[in-house]
Formats: sequence, structure tokens, C-alpha cells
Amino acid sequence: MLWLVMTTGKCNLICDYCGGSFPKDVVSWQSKYNVLQLKEVIEKNDKSPTIIFYGGEPLMNPKFIMKVMDTVRASRWGIQTNGTAVRLLPESYWKRMNVALLSVDGREDITDKHRGKGVFRAVIKNAEYLKSMGLETIARMAVTKDSDIYEEVTHLINLGVFDKIHWQLNVIWSERWDFENWAENSYLPGLTRLMDFFMENLKEGKVVKIIPFLGVISAHFTGGYRGSPCGAGYSSITVTPEGRILSCPIAVREKWAELGSVNGFRLLEDPLPDYCKSCDLNKYCGGRCLYASNERYWGDDGFQVVDSVNKRYLRLVISKIPEIEKLIEDGVLSKEDLIYDPVQDSTEVIP
Repeated sequence: MLWLVMTTGKCNLICDYCGGSFPKDVVSWQSKYNVLQLKEVIEKNDKSPTIIFYGGEPLMNPKFIMKVMDTVRASRWGIQTNGTAVRLLPESYWKRMNVALLSVDGREDITDKHRGKGVFRAVIKNAEYLKSMGLETIARMAVTKDSDIYEEVTHLINLGVFDKIHWQLNVIWSERWDFENWAENSYLPGLTRLMDFFMENLKEGKVVKIIPFLGVISAHFTGGYRGSPCGAGYSSITVTPEGRILSCPIAVREKWAELGSVNGFRLLEDPLPDYCKSCDLNKYCGGRCLYASNERYWGDDGFQVVDSVNKRYLRLVISKIPEIEKLIEDGVLSKEDLIYDPVQDSTEVIP
């Protein structure tokens, strides 16, 4: 199971997607529970836990990261970070980690526009540092109205410092924008180009680890997802600095997301939203995002617009599966090369 352990609600950036730090009365900036409680609840419920540090910006509380890593047993360690404060954690702890997800949105001008001047170069420099120590590095992108999905993703691939890439659409936190026209004129055509790029590499026996493609293809071969591919509430849970346990790390204010505390919790038995149960794509999508399904900031109409765009993306990927199966049959690829578990990396399959 995946345990997203929030170290703090504090962040050292003010990105325009989320606005920076959580208020202290919503997510504490310091841990309020004993790490031994975390150790007990994890080891009682999970024989092979993956622990990923989360925030805010988790590196704003490096001492807590060190304490958890020195106290709790885990089969896999990682972090989701904005990538600017990597040096605050001693190298010895980085060497014990398996994966680092760094927030970067593509090209330098796009990243710095939304995250702050100089952020892109700081993230790339730190990604190189982490990769040199053997960590798997994952680019964690936010994609919005001035993003060119093909250009942003291929730029990051060509840098050679990221092992995998995933993105989320800026359709949860922001005020509603002209998403539909952008999707029609930029995003969906860009995805088609990106899918062609992905397939050309597959034909040469190379799997470029673009997670929104790879995760859907993997679902075809493994039977799919029974809820959001990130595992929210059923194979992934979040521990807040106050000791609450949530189904989703961004649902810090919402009562529906509360599953319990470090003293005890329950998992969701049926994580697929009712709206999705009759959809023919649900095994590939798993309901997309538990938070988006529950908190429809753009209203039902806006939810449907995003849903329709994601269905077109899914059908684009699924349309290539017969060709992929032929490549496997011909020995160009092995099926194992295409199996991917997003919960192990704390990644998002469905943008």
C-alpha cells in the first residue's frame, strides 16, 4: 500500500496553480503526533509499505523526514517535491530513497511563468543530483492554457534527467477557463503527436515512460483499476501532520475524505464513483480522480467537459493496443515492459 506522509503544510513557493502554503489551521506546519504512532499504524496494516513524503513542500521539514526514515520500516521510499530545496536533506537519506517526483511543467519559460523565476533551472540541477545517487526521477507536470503538451513533454524527455513523466490538467484549483477550446485546438492534437512519438519508439523496442499512456496500456493487460489509478482511499492513503488519515492528499478540508487517524482507519470498499460504473472505459480510468468527482468546482457542466476530453484521450491510447499486441507477438516488446503500477510511484495515470 502507498502511504503519503505529509511532513508540513508549508511551501517555499507560491505557484499559481495552488497558491502556496496551506493555512496552519487547515494543515499544520509541524507534526502533531508521535512518529511511533505512525510506525505502529503502518506496520500493523501493511507488510510492504511504500512511503512517499508529501506537503506543502515536504523538504520544509527535513528533520521529520529523517525521523520517519530512522523509525519506520518501508519497502520503498520516495518524495513529491517542488525540487528547489533538495539540499536541506542530508545525502545519506537521499541514498536510501528509491524515487523522487519533481514538479516541473515542461520548457523553462512555461515552468518559471507559473512557479517562479529560476525554478526550472533549480529543479533540473537537483534532478541531476538525485539521479546521480541512483534515485528514479519523475517529472510531475501541471498543464494549463499556455502549455503545448507535445513540446513540454518532449522537452523534458530530451533533457535525459527524468525516467518517467506524468501530468495533471489545471482543472481543479483554478477558476474556470476556456479549457474546451484549448483542448480542441492544442491539447488533443498535441496528444496525437505525442502518441505517434510513443508508438515510433515502441516499434524500435523502446518504452518511453509517459505515464498517461503507459498506465492505460498496462490496465489493458492487468484487468484495470477498481478506483482512481492513484489508489486514493483503497490502496493509497494520506497521513496529515495532525495525524488524520485521508483518502486523498489534496482533500484536506473535506469531511468525505477522512478515513480515520493514526490510531485507526478504514479503507474505501467501493472507490469507483457511481457516475462511472456504467462507463465502458472505467477499467482504464477508474473514475479518473476521486477529488474531482466529489468536488466539482466547475459545476456538472465543467465536469462533463473535462470528462469528455479525457475519454477522447483514453480512446486514442486504446486504439493503439492492437498494434502494441502485434509488436509483442513479433517479439519487438515483451508484455512485462508495459506493466506499470502507479501506486508504487505515487503517480497519476489519468490527467
